[in-house]
Amino acid sequence: MDLPNSNAQTLERTLGLFLASVELKAFRIARAALRHEDDALDAVQDAMLHLVRSYAHRPPEQWKPLFYRILENRIRDMQRRRSVRNRVMSWLPFAADGDDTADPIAEAVSPQMPPVRRLELDESLAALERALAALPRRQQQVFLLRTLEGLDVAQTAHAMGCSQGSVKTHYFRALRALRAQLGDLE
Repeated sequence: MDLPNSNAQTLERTLGLFLASVELKAFRIARAALRHEDDALDAVQDAMLHLVRSYAHRPPEQWKPLFYRILENRIRDMQRRRSVRNRVMSWLPFAADGDDTADPIAEAVSPQMPPVRRLELDESLAALERALAALPRRQQQVFLLRTLEGLDVAQTAHAMGCSQGSVKTHYFRALRALRAQLGDLE
């Protein structure tokens, strides 16, 4: 009689470990696409909830491509809503810039890293984010899923809803563009 309860606990634990393993990478992908931390957090949280509610019963090896497909759809939805909202708000007489003031505590420098190293790291990350932002959307998606998340070609194709050949082409072009802009760091 304890077997079904034990299976449920094992599934819950496995799902929790999976979500913890993709959380930070998914946030980075969403932040790069949405360019707003709060929206990125919302997108990741919504994708996780959708995966748990709709696909938790699937085998664990299917979760990663499903999750990233859900995340990409959520990002696309948020971008569309933002675009419509911006068009509507631009017509209103009181449309002021949003209050996107930075949180000084969240941006404080870590006391564990020397300031010079932190500056170098910040500059490198900023250059990478600018270079990623300059890529076409599909190249950006492929690069982040393949490089940051470590998905293979088939998983990336499934997550993006395209062919494996398309993934290879976009990945090659993204690498070429990033190397041209950033140099070949070795």
